[in-house]
Amino acid sequence: MRILRSIAELNEVPSPVHLAIGVFDGVHLGHLAVIGDAMAGAKSSGGSVCVVTFDPHPVRVLAPQAAPRLLTAERHKEQLLSELGIHAMLVIPFDEEFAKKTGEEFIKELIGSCGELRQIAVGSDFEFGHQRSGNVGLLDSLAADYDFTVTALDQVLVDGERVSSTAVRHAVEAGDLAKAVTFLGRDYNVLGTVIEGRQLGRTIGFPTANLTVHSEQLPPNGVWAVTVQLGERTLKGVANLGVRPTVEGGAAKKLLEVHLFDFQEDLYGKELTVRFDRFIREEKKFDSVDELKQQIAADVVNARGQ
Repeated sequence: MRILRSIAELNEVPSPVHLAIGVFDGVHLGHLAVIGDAMAGAKSSGGSVCVVTFDPHPVRVLAPQAAPRLLTAERHKEQLLSELGIHAMLVIPFDEEFAKKTGEEFIKELIGSCGELRQIAVGSDFEFGHQRSGNVGLLDSLAADYDFTVTALDQVLVDGERVSSTAVRHAVEAGDLAKAVTFLGRDYNVLGTVIEGRQLGRTIGFPTANLTVHSEQLPPNGVWAVTVQLGERTLKGVANLGVRPTVEGGAAKKLLEVHLFDFQEDLYGKELTVRFDRFIREEKKFDSVDELKQQIAADVVNARGQ
């Protein structure tokens, strides 16, 4: 899958071009319906699919105080979309200048950059452009003038509830990962980069990888049995999510640290995908490091027995 960083690069996508446009945070079942429709169109026409998305999330620019934690940061979204077999992903830098474009200006720029635009697929409630000047009605009007088709996908419902990024985010935050998985159509996981820590875990016999998780939504604090993807390898482990009150006194920022079973390699700078399999216990403060060590040993046994 090619990654494009400007609308002008669309001219490099083989025609006819089928665009799926949206923020697509989470790449959940509703998003997959939109992207799948573009893929079906491309298959019938012999064309190419390009997913058009934005970074950062538009709300971070338009109303930063209301910006949500992400389900999938750009790098994570890229990984998920590449698995679908699409031709390209266009990541439009969303800044104050871009936010001033009207919906019509935006779509005409897309049209002008594609060799032949055959289709635009969106969600039926998708709004875009300055002051939300663009919607499905505008797309239909432009489609008649520029000879492309518009498909607007209805909301996807699961057990009568609308699938949305907000619903998934709330489920993860509440620890209801079963619901999140149902709405996503896949396991919920977070992508993190291993950073250097204090290496206390190594000194007590349980080396950990400390992760920064690219502003993605995390489940409740505590100890979790986890599955970790490192490149092509799948590894099991136990993770502590929280502020490490025993060693930090509760004043540290939230951290995700993962102990991988039977693993000794250097992970600094590596990307790990972490799936939260099972909640083991709440995070707590221990009276001593020795007591913490004993509890970690028990947590490892618990997690290994999942």
